[in-house]
Amino acid sequence: MQSDELKRRISAGRGDALADLVLKNARIVNVFTDEIDTADIAISGNSIVGVGTYHGRKEVDLHGKYVCPGLIDGHIHIESSMLCGPAFEQAVLPHGTTAVVTDPHEISNVAGLEGLDFMLETTKNLTLSVYFMLPSCVPATDLDESGAVLNAEQLRPYYGDPRVLGLAELMNAYGTVRCDPKILQKIRDCTEAGKIVDGHAPLLSDKDLNAYIAAGVQSDHECSNIEEAMEKFRLGQYIMIREGTAAKNMEALMPLFREPYCSRCMLVTDDKHPGDLLQGGHIDYIIRKAIAAGVDPVVAVRMGTLVPCQYFGLAHSGAVAPGYTADLIVLSDLEKFTVEQVYKKGKLVAQQGRMLHPAALTVDKARFARVFDSFNMDEITPEQLQLKQTGTRQRVICLTPHALLTTEKIVPFCQHPGTAPGVDVAQKIVKLAVFERHHRSGHVGLGFLGNYGLQRGAVASSIAHDSHNLIVAGTNDADMVLAGNTVRKNKGGLAFALNGQVVGELPLPVAGLMSTESAESVEEKLQALKAALKAHGISEDIDAFMTLAFVSLPVIPKLRLNTYGIVDVDAQQIVPAVF
Repeated sequence: MQSDELKRRISAGRGDALADLVLKNARIVNVFTDEIDTADIAISGNSIVGVGTYHGRKEVDLHGKYVCPGLIDGHIHIESSMLCGPAFEQAVLPHGTTAVVTDPHEISNVAGLEGLDFMLETTKNLTLSVYFMLPSCVPATDLDESGAVLNAEQLRPYYGDPRVLGLAELMNAYGTVRCDPKILQKIRDCTEAGKIVDGHAPLLSDKDLNAYIAAGVQSDHECSNIEEAMEKFRLGQYIMIREGTAAKNMEALMPLFREPYCSRCMLVTDDKHPGDLLQGGHIDYIIRKAIAAGVDPVVAVRMGTLVPCQYFGLAHSGAVAPGYTADLIVLSDLEKFTVEQVYKKGKLVAQQGRMLHPAALTVDKARFARVFDSFNMDEITPEQLQLKQTGTRQRVICLTPHALLTTEKIVPFCQHPGTAPGVDVAQKIVKLAVFERHHRSGHVGLGFLGNYGLQRGAVASSIAHDSHNLIVAGTNDADMVLAGNTVRKNKGGLAFALNGQVVGELPLPVAGLMSTESAESVEEKLQALKAALKAHGISEDIDAFMTLAFVSLPVIPKLRLNTYGIVDVDAQQIVPAVF
């Protein structure tokens, strides 16, 4: 900061000079004292310079409306919104989100450093502050087949970027506690750069958890029950309370919304679809839900503002106080948490649910050719769906409502007319396939999925965490082939096929993960697909696409399916689908 600017701020703070902007008669949510203060807020440049009685060159009388710090999502994958940077900003900023910490491991698994650079480039000039954690596991484990492999040496130069805050969720807990040298080097590089390491270790416990934290992992966002959260909390981790589209953990973790826990817990979404962002909201939605459950509104606000700033080392952010950046939201009602206006660095940038000056996506497609042409696979054939294993029993990957964990069920091998072998729609068992789409290897993993609910047809998606191969679930092989080839033709996206016809599709040509269209346009097509699937049996408590996307992630217990076959996550071994 220049000397003249510093003097100007001090003079405005003392009241010797007019502030640039004064928000008068505000009820200020004080995240330091958990109180509501009534005062004016004086802003000079992009910073708050005073809280008290002030006058400014411009004055806005808030007439007693509430003001709190801009909201921060401490862990999100922007790619999961299916939106590129500008469209994502337009979806979340009017809801009061002024900063996010993103892990671009989705696109990095597809396009390597080119994918990471794409995310950095397309978010650098946004009004929304977009910070990055470097992808720690590309691929998630050695039992995965991604489009790229990122090693420590490739990631190391990025720590010099001020928007890079650390190393993202260390999903390979299995390898970490067994001292995998590739993982340990990434941890060392991060800590030597003075940055932090995020965690991802569902159900890790006892001495393995101690070892994982001793390695330097400082947080976790995968807690699905309070016992798990308390064990990690007692061992010093920050807990990220996740409430996304598929994974909804807040209700189970409600005891953390009070002292002493709330001072080391933050609110995150992880993965959220565009309609949920547009209609329900972002971090504001979690705060509303917490307040409705009886949480003190100021405590909920603190968990969505000051706590993530303290954890990530975002100095001078996350509070309404002198010296803090003037990222502010104006609320008409604290209990209902209705966001009316959003200020970013002292400038009004959104009001009544709309950005005032939305940005457009500008990108050099030639520079990011691998991002825009990410499918490298032949057409799917019926022969690829033929089970090569024989036996009298089958292993079923069973989904869990509103969670990412799966369970294992062993049933007699199903044979019913009109459906593929192994399918039993009465028992909610469908066929599952994952096709490698990055290197034209021809690898296909086959298995069975339980509790999905689909009664007819097939669903295909190029969003399959984290390697994002092509995942297809269906009741018969013909529709599975059609749905999968439709996504291939579109260079990524979603599709639903029924009786030999494509009922609906959503192209996602950016790495097979994102659209270049607006949130509203993407949501319209997505909702049409979801409505069609709901009419054909998809369970009410399962998200047809978000939940399906996680069935391939080989780091969340119990079972997953990827291009190698069914993965027993705890053992990190391939197990047969039929035996």
